Amino acid sequence: MAATARGSVGEIRAADVEAAGLAAADAAAFLAALRSATGKYGGDAAAAWAAVVAAGVLRPDHPHALHQLVYYSVYAGWDRAKRGPPPYWFPSPTDCKQTNLGRVMEQNGPKLLGASYKDPISSFALFHKFSIENQEVYWKIVLKELSIKFVREPTSILDAPDKSKKGGTWFPGAVLNIAECCLLPWPSQNKTDDSTAIVWRDEGFDDYPVNRMSLKELRTQVMTVANALDTMFQKGDRIAIDMPMTCNAVIVYLAIILGGFVVVGIADSFAPQEIGTRMRVAKAKAIVTQDFIIRGGKKFPLYSRVMEGTSAKAIVIPATGDRLGVTPRNGDMSWKDFLSRAAGRSSMYSPVYQSADALINILFSSGTTGEPKAIPWTQLCPIRCGADTWAHLDVRPKDIGCWPTNLGWVMGPIQLFSCFLNGATLALYHGSPLGRGFCKFVQDARVSVLGSVPSLVKSWKAGNLTKGLDWTKIRQVTILTLLESIQLHHKIRERS
Repeated sequence: MAATARGSVGEIRAADVEAAGLAAADAAAFLAALRSATGKYGGDAAAAWAAVVAAGVLRPDHPHALHQLVYYSVYAGWDRAKRGPPPYWFPSPTDCKQTNLGRVMEQNGPKLLGASYKDPISSFALFHKFSIENQEVYWKIVLKELSIKFVREPTSILDAPDKSKKGGTWFPGAVLNIAECCLLPWPSQNKTDDSTAIVWRDEGFDDYPVNRMSLKELRTQVMTVANALDTMFQKGDRIAIDMPMTCNAVIVYLAIILGGFVVVGIADSFAPQEIGTRMRVAKAKAIVTQDFIIRGGKKFPLYSRVMEGTSAKAIVIPATGDRLGVTPRNGDMSWKDFLSRAAGRSSMYSPVYQSADALINILFSSGTTGEPKAIPWTQLCPIRCGADTWAHLDVRPKDIGCWPTNLGWVMGPIQLFSCFLNGATLALYHGSPLGRGFCKFVQDARVSVLGSVPSLVKSWKAGNLTKGLDWTKIRQVTILTLLESIQLHHKIRERS
């Protein structure tokens, strides 16, 4: 922590406030306001913190260290082992009712729970229990919230003859193409062909406006790639993607699934041997990659690692511009030559419809403790991703979601499907997320749902990279460990 917490909020002194960065002339008034807000709550730490927030004692222009000093002093005696993480945010009844779950509970709670239903907070546990015990009812509600188009409706939600056993068959009889579901206008989400599907920026262009791709433009490009794939591969063939999560990577990912092929996800950080192992285990026929990776203004080779790792056909996309910075080996081809194979074919594309349990993606475990294990994803997995992020991350139509990751890691597909199936916009930064350029992109793209990992948060904090930036559009943050999550929430709410 940047400031040393006291044993209680009452022990904070003027010297502590000044050490946390507040001017000496303002320290006395700040302490008076702090004690006025918290004085009557005694040992009720949660109530004391709620009072600090409600009274506006901490302002956006106060130093981050001061926010931390007060928060950790208020909760100094909090028993995390027994009570869990100390509350940081106290949503109002209106806030609760505006969430996805709150809205659905308000609409359906009285009918489903009868007189037992009170409000989204009081009745949350009861509604959760209902969702487990009445899966047919709950999932029919959720499916209406997502842009899921069944060509053939499921005969039921879950076919599990023995209810005492886990598993069963989800959505038996259902036929769909989950990539198509991502690409269609959806009236209930106010998603039209003109809606922004992807917003992105290339590293080094941080002072330029962000780029936007409409849903129609995305669909057109996906169909072009699917048409080109049809000239080279058979349905069911496995095609790897080993490149940063750029617009082109997303287009290729959706095109592979739209065409009835299977994606093999390989992280762009892997060495040649690790690439080769995953290609062999997945029995991939080809790989789509980039010539280089651009990070922090530097170029790092990627295609050369792919060539060393596998003899499978490679389709090579230029990291910048239209020209490759490498010469493809015999049998490989440039992105331009690959796309030219779609010339003369229909600009439209008929999706390949398959059962809900059809394979669409092969992911891998990290492989740190042995040979990486293949993790199959069926069309059920994106539906679960969309439903979970709808409920637990409150991803809504018109949200702008950003999580710097890769299609070789599980968060890549999760982020993709959570945005597209919920009617949100996917935000992509083509470059390093460790620098101020990424932080400025979050501001300029007006990101509302931000995901990250601890190492990134530490980098942003250490470099004070968010200083002077407006992150107030963010309403939802997901971090993989608690401490960094709370510290980033501090940063964001300081600017609210």
